[in-house]
Amino acid sequence: MYDKAADFLEPIDMSEHLDKIELYLGQVCQIAGISKMQLDYWTNKAQIPTKGKKQRIYDMEALETVMLIKQAKDKGLNLGAAIEAARTFRAMKTPVA
Repeated sequence: MYDKAADFLEPIDMSEHLDKIELYLGQVCQIAGISKMQLDYWTNKAQIPTKGKKQRIYDMEALETVMLIKQAKDKGLNLGAAIEAARTFRAMKTPVA
């Protein structure tokens, strides 16, 4: 009986739902592999948009920006250049409407 019920189901494309996910500062740090102090500093310096009043909440775009900055820093860029590289990279991949 359960086998037939499973036949009604279709695969779910999780990437279509990522824009609804919101992460707290600690979760972003864990995913990106950086400290809370770094994330705080980068958020201010790169003006990464966050939600939340008492605690910053990051969406997937903000997380991607943080991870791109981390990648650029790991490749030897200073923070200013890493922020600029992340912005440029995101602008290149964002389709123009």
